[in-house]
Amino acid sequence: MAGSPDLWSRWGEFGKFNSRGMKGGEALILELNRIVYSSGFTSPVTSKRGLSARLRYLDSTAGREALRDQGASARTIRSWMKGKSTPTAANRERIDSAYWHRRRENLIRSGWLKRHLDNDGRGRRMEIYPVDQSQVPAERSRPTLSQRTITVRYIWSDLVDAWAAQDSDTVDEIWDDVISDLDSDYNAYAHVSSVGIGA
Repeated sequence: MAGSPDLWSRWGEFGKFNSRGMKGGEALILELNRIVYSSGFTSPVTSKRGLSARLRYLDSTAGREALRDQGASARTIRSWMKGKSTPTAANRERIDSAYWHRRRENLIRSGWLKRHLDNDGRGRRMEIYPVDQSQVPAERSRPTLSQRTITVRYIWSDLVDAWAAQDSDTVDEIWDDVISDLDSDYNAYAHVSSVGIGA
């Protein structure tokens, strides 16, 4: 575009013309979170079954520590574990937060998430959804952007490590590696609406 050579190369001033989306690295983080959350208990903490399952999962030194980190006292935790008291709605949320914290840590520590995504070296299919340009003026829009599907290999160990360390800069670098496998239009996918990992 005349006068704006970098506007679409890396979305120079992203959002200036009402394009909507997020950095690709942010989308990767959200998708890893989705995979972890979809691997846990399906019964909500508000149900008797879901509450009991979470308390059993947290019945360990590390689990009790996670509950204490959420503000529960040792006495209250013992009472919950023995079934002598029913947690309030606010405490159920604390129990749920402690459960997901431990679940995430265990999936990282065990290496399950890395193995699951690496898929014996075959990698995983990734769907990349371009930014939403529905509010972008026609003369500023990029009509060639479309959903892309690629098979991604080799990044998963580094990605999980960066995600576990909450290192968004490294996740952004990994995203650049992912989109470099696209055609010459790859810079236009520095920002996206979302990504989906077939896992």
